[in-house]
Amino acid sequence: MKTILSYPTLLIVIAIVLFSCSENPETYIPHVEGYWEIEEVTMADGSKKEYKFNETIDYISVNDSLKGFRKKLKPGLNDTYFSSDDAEAIELKIEDNALHIYYTTPYANWKETVLEATSDQLRIINENENIYVYKRYTPIKLDLEP
Repeated sequence: MKTILSYPTLLIVIAIVLFSCSENPETYIPHVEGYWEIEEVTMADGSKKEYKFNETIDYISVNDSLKGFRKKLKPGLNDTYFSSDDAEAIELKIEDNALHIYYTTPYANWKETVLEATSDQLRIINENENIYVYKRYTPIKLDLEP
């Protein structure tokens, strides 16, 4: 007999079902906005990639109508950031008891699902079943006074 779902896929499906049943996805919305630094990615095959250092961070901005943008930033010192003019338009939608982020650029459209969003952590799964774990970015501050 042939197995329909691979083991990693089955675990992801179970995790999504458990999280979607136990959490109200509306509670994630206030936590999505802000500066996020990637910590790790778990690929669909179960392999992981950890990020010890990041040259860029993601800034997510969402307005009251649940629309906004995501932008890559290069952090500087004392709350300074360097950015290009590029940004991905986003829209948050609750569908099937899950919070989805819809992205739009001139080149592509795609959707990701928020598995968890707290004040400290953001976990997202994409359409390829890769799970991205972000931590809230803490700016580098230097005391420049003698």
